[in-house]
Amino acid sequence: MRVAIAEDSALFREGLQMQLSRLGLDVTVSARTGDELLALIAQHPAEAAILDVRMPPTFTDEGLRTAEQLAVSHPTIGILMLSAHDEIAYATRLFAQGTGYRGYLLKDRVDNAAALRDALERVSRGESVIDDTLIGRLLGHQQHLSRLNDLTDRERLVLQHMAEGRSNSGIAALMHLAEKTVESYVARIFTKLGLTGAQDTNRRVLAVLAWLRDVSLTATKDG
Repeated sequence: MRVAIAEDSALFREGLQMQLSRLGLDVTVSARTGDELLALIAQHPAEAAILDVRMPPTFTDEGLRTAEQLAVSHPTIGILMLSAHDEIAYATRLFAQGTGYRGYLLKDRVDNAAALRDALERVSRGESVIDDTLIGRLLGHQQHLSRLNDLTDRERLVLQHMAEGRSNSGIAALMHLAEKTVESYVARIFTKLGLTGAQDTNRRVLAVLAWLRDVSLTATKDG
């Protein structure tokens, strides 16, 4: 797999390149800023791009803006955002225009080779990835979310596994349930979260996005 990187920290960028090389991946672009990556990726195509959220010149949302531009110019490239912050607002914005070919991981996951490779492979296939730390944070806010309050403990656990990208069969094996039972849980979750009419193939991630929008609204009101 060919991978492009945009990361302003030279030390982290070099370490990431080494990790990707050990995984047998080819780094075609190594840039300090999003603008540099966008210019270089036209000459050196990639199947996935790893972006830092905060980069020069303002160190605010450059990575997210780069992701938005990249999604337009290269709609089938997998975009994996790496952040030192489990900011719900960042993840909300990343998935705002669609859930496919997008992922959000915390930087401390980079030393986990299996998790990094799995995330890159999934986003390059058009799937979605959300860091389970962020999912855990959302679960911690469940008392503020009226829709989540309607879910049973078992349904919340199934939803967590769904958001981690597991298939129904994978959830069934993990929870020692029949696959038909998991399908019933999934159907009830979609109903309770108001997602029964969604046709998006990434509807599982839309369930998590429902949390993201509600938590962002709650944080705004509290602020």
